[in-house]
Amino acid sequence: MKQVVQNYKSGELAVLDVPVPGCKPGGVLVRSAYSLISTGTELMKVSEAGMSMLGKARSRPDQVAKVMQSVATNGVPATYRKVMGKLDSYTPLGYSLCGVVEQVGAGIDDVKVGDLVACAGNEHALHAELNWVPKNLYTPVPDGLAPRHAAFGTVGSIALQGVRQGESRLGEVALVIGLGLIGQLVVQLLAASGVRVVGADPDPARCELAERLGAAACGDPASAAVETAVAELTDGHGVDQVYLAAGGGSNQPVELAARLCRDRGRVVDIGKCRLDLPWNAYYEKELDVRFSRSYGPGRYDPEYELEGRDYPIGYVRWTERRNLACFLDLAARGKVDVEPLISHVADFDDAVETYQRLKDGDLKAITALFRYPEQAGEAEEAKAPAVAVPAVAVPTRSMKPSRAGATRTPVKLAFVGAGNYATSMLLPHLAQRDGVELSTVVTTTALSAANAQRKFGFAEATTDLDAVLGDKSIDAVFVVTRHSSHAELTRKALLAGKTVFVEKPLALTEDELAGVLAAVEESGNDRLQVGFNRRFAPLLQEARERFGARTGPASLRYLVNAGQLQHGSWYLQQGSEGSRFAGEGGHFIDTASWLLDADPVSVYAVAPSGNEDLQVVLRYPDGSIATISYVTTGAPGFPKETLDLVADGKVLRLDDFVRASVYGRKRWVSSRLPKARDKGQNAELAAFVKAVRTGGPMPVPLESLVATTAATLAVQAGLAGGAPVTLARAL
Repeated sequence: MKQVVQNYKSGELAVLDVPVPGCKPGGVLVRSAYSLISTGTELMKVSEAGMSMLGKARSRPDQVAKVMQSVATNGVPATYRKVMGKLDSYTPLGYSLCGVVEQVGAGIDDVKVGDLVACAGNEHALHAELNWVPKNLYTPVPDGLAPRHAAFGTVGSIALQGVRQGESRLGEVALVIGLGLIGQLVVQLLAASGVRVVGADPDPARCELAERLGAAACGDPASAAVETAVAELTDGHGVDQVYLAAGGGSNQPVELAARLCRDRGRVVDIGKCRLDLPWNAYYEKELDVRFSRSYGPGRYDPEYELEGRDYPIGYVRWTERRNLACFLDLAARGKVDVEPLISHVADFDDAVETYQRLKDGDLKAITALFRYPEQAGEAEEAKAPAVAVPAVAVPTRSMKPSRAGATRTPVKLAFVGAGNYATSMLLPHLAQRDGVELSTVVTTTALSAANAQRKFGFAEATTDLDAVLGDKSIDAVFVVTRHSSHAELTRKALLAGKTVFVEKPLALTEDELAGVLAAVEESGNDRLQVGFNRRFAPLLQEARERFGARTGPASLRYLVNAGQLQHGSWYLQQGSEGSRFAGEGGHFIDTASWLLDADPVSVYAVAPSGNEDLQVVLRYPDGSIATISYVTTGAPGFPKETLDLVADGKVLRLDDFVRASVYGRKRWVSSRLPKARDKGQNAELAAFVKAVRTGGPMPVPLESLVATTAATLAVQAGLAGGAPVTLARAL
């Protein structure tokens, strides 16, 4: 299928051929009829991409701060790869469309194949021929509403949420500053609510249009016309509400709002404009400044948007989805007229030219739409006829116990998942390795697969996992997805006879771990590696060698200064993705076990109240003790990982994979690594590829991988029980 994309590094726009997204449970696959181009938000993004690197940095100081923190934690080379990987990737455009349901995922019963729906979301309602859309981000289109009008659903919801934040009442007077797309919709919604509206915009054509659509008067904010109209309509008291629907860097809108708003009036920010509030003006009138967050309650909440968990109507009357349905109803009943807002309709194949004309100013438009081939014509009928979609057959395989054997050269690898870690820490090493062929990349979103294919040279990109598992030419599968899917994907790949590399964690529950072991037993395939890379770090390996063998028990202290997560990180989705320690704690347990050359026999965990800090004590068969202090409340400038191993009159010290030292009869101190923290990914991958190619033993015994996973899971049980947890042998 085709999708409009932009390279944020170069600014290039393209219509790209990408794989068709899979129809996952909890959502529907929608074939686009019309998608709306936001001449505000999207063109701002397009223009930003055309800036120099310095210009990009100035426009996004929040991202610059994240980069500097990453440099302090991961070093310059790793941060550079991560940042360049993000910049030099195709990103999607679009967030508002109307289309026809082509396939219905499991758990969906409110629409069927052939239904016309309006869709929202900058990750789901994209300028693409097909989109997978979760339940709370689509709604059926009312009978009689044309698809081109239903494509306004998302922007209509934005305007509607802004009006709700203003709490307008019959007979009040409102000022709308900025008469672009959102401003024009706000004008109509207010007028439909019995509110008299004054509009302000420097463009005379926009002012004239707003008056035709219901505004009492409009004018240039720099002229006296707006102030005169406000004075006449309010008897000199000022407007009850001001809606800031303007963009740009001028502070004029907020200053005008203060001047024309009545005492204790309301100012609602909908657009993205400068908000340097003049303190005296806002204080003296005690103005109520409010923000309108996108489409409404539920926005940016992954449990609502991705998992379909609705808010009870008794507590949240107007959610994101209910706003979408409400706006479509208003449009269907003629209370809002969007047809005059459509300045241009372009064929989807002309997307790049259309964007360029909008950016250059050759095309003046409040709204432009993309019209999609074939389906768009059919959907122009009020309701499109049902489309028969063939059922997708899941291939079944009769597995026999596999025996490791040498494979051909090159080793053919498939990747399931192509997120930040895969593209910054794994694929750059594999793409440069001789004797390796990157065969297929599988993702749930079409564009991420296309990006990975372009940057790393995969032969194929797809969203069809079953086809990859059924491909006998693929030697090994990398599972680099979100944590909640690791165990199931690993189980499937083992049953398919593949050698598997799964990023940590292997499992989030004991049942998931049992499922993986059952797959090993059923298939006879134990060719598994978990991405515990620290034991492969050259600096730590040399330090261990310098420390030498030990005769007595050891004490190991491992301080992990994990730091706070950014708001919105999927690591915070503990309900579906497990606790943060469950996700990454295996790294540190594996490192301790490798240094002590044994697997733990018991786990004791305690945590202070009020934060995510943990103290984990591991006991080993010879009496050795490892204490892992996993803290999130430390100073961000302090090293992330420091480790001390003490035994037999010797001390091994590791300082954040930058320097290591051993104190004993002789002292050894490594050279300080000036540029990079090598945490072992490259060496780990080399060992894995060698095992696949030669059929030799896996880099880490399965028993050790299982023991580390079991110990990680036991931490949560220990916290709940308040006592040490004895670990039983799983194999």
